[in-house]
Amino acid sequence: MAVPTPHGVPDRPAAPQVPPELAELLRTNLAAVADEVEEEVRRQVPEYARPADVAYRKALRSGVVQALTLFVDHIADPRDDGGAIAATYYELGRGEALEGRSLDALQSALRIGGMCAWRQMGRTAEELGLDSAVVAGLGELAFRTVHEVAQAAASGYAEAQLRSSDELERRRKRLLDLLLEDGPVALEAVQDLAHSARWPVPRTVGVVALAAASDRREEDRPLAAAGALVDMGSRPPRMLVPDPDGSGGIGGRAFTLALRGRPAAIGPTVAVTEAAQSLRLATRALGLMGRGVLPRQGVVRCNEHLSTLLLYGDEPLLERLQARVLAPLDTVSAGQRDRLAETLLAWLLSGSNVPDVAVRLHIHPQTVRYRLRQLEKLFGEALHDPGTRLDLILALRAESLHTPQN
Repeated sequence: MAVPTPHGVPDRPAAPQVPPELAELLRTNLAAVADEVEEEVRRQVPEYARPADVAYRKALRSGVVQALTLFVDHIADPRDDGGAIAATYYELGRGEALEGRSLDALQSALRIGGMCAWRQMGRTAEELGLDSAVVAGLGELAFRTVHEVAQAAASGYAEAQLRSSDELERRRKRLLDLLLEDGPVALEAVQDLAHSARWPVPRTVGVVALAAASDRREEDRPLAAAGALVDMGSRPPRMLVPDPDGSGGIGGRAFTLALRGRPAAIGPTVAVTEAAQSLRLATRALGLMGRGVLPRQGVVRCNEHLSTLLLYGDEPLLERLQARVLAPLDTVSAGQRDRLAETLLAWLLSGSNVPDVAVRLHIHPQTVRYRLRQLEKLFGEALHDPGTRLDLILALRAESLHTPQN
């Protein structure tokens, strides 16, 4: 494996400065040096202080021994590129990425281990009475060795991240599908899949249904919201936001910026296993936005329009209700019907207070009384029946929502 060398580091160390026979002297002390390096790394890097994890401790020991071996091999034969050992560190870095750990711990361990090894081997060089040129050569080799294994680990880590990103996206897509499927969702199943998808399971979630983008290029651009699970391929596109009522949720500026001006409907905040309910209402709200029943632009929050969503939860039933309770209005002209319907709804919502109706509709109180006399003729005593009044409010409210909103 070819490993690049940083600026200022020679491609091959100066052979005359480090006698090859020194390699055998240092090799005899390699096990003792490895013990001290391992102990120092475990002491200074918390991620490696795992006494109960035998496999991890063996991996650490193997890595230390191989790095020290590479250093000694460079002394014995400066032409040796250390390909086998570099490959080992490549796989080590790759393994860290696949386990979801940061590369920082591994790089810290290499730096600390390199310094510790240099101190131990440098002490050996002094005891042997080697001159300063040889000691300097050893220092260059030590620096080169640490650099080589660090670069190999970083390359393996980057390659694994690149390859695992697609798999991670697939796992998150499966997680989103699980959370939004109809029917009961087991929390244990969510937790298991969320762990493999590296998604911390929140206590609550909210689902956002998104309108189609203004152009195809925008449609294909993924939305970015902290911790959100996004599926741009579904129709409508949807986004599941963790802890939506928190500081980083769907009420903040970052979320608004993530939408990039796209109309959206935000479902109610629910438990993570009830996300499908939030999606159902968000999708319904988005459909009503497209028809002008709810505002067409901006962000519509379902919690602010629950009565509208309830009314339109079963539209055939709503139409039957309207046809039955509003039948008396079908006997007048279209223009008169609209005025009477508007007056009747305002009267019912104002507690039968004529002055309030006049203010609400910007008409004279006498005009209100005139219209009410017409309504009394059409509906009779039914206007004073509590059940009929509720039906009238629902039917008239739904009818009023058909007027397109901005």
